[in-house]
Amino acid sequence: MKGPANEILSETTSRRVYRVDRSEIAYLRTTLESYDGMAVVSTIDPYEARIEVAIAPGCEELIFGLLDSLKTNEGLFITEL
Repeated sequence: MKGPANEILSETTSRRVYRVDRSEIAYLRTTLESYDGMAVVSTIDPYEARIEVAIAPGCEELIFGLLDSLKTNEGLFITEL
């Protein structure tokens, strides 16, 4: 999808791609998106369990800390690609 809105979004939003456990995609999406307006999770490939996390400007540190906590404290498999 092209257009001015997407160009602005891509310039201001950090995007990271991760591989996760397939069974944890919904939990990860719900958890990250519960921080209203800070991140949006999109499934790129459900079979390979690749997701993209779009992070609002200024929220990177919080979201990266949350991802680390989910890996360390809850044992989620999250690997940045």
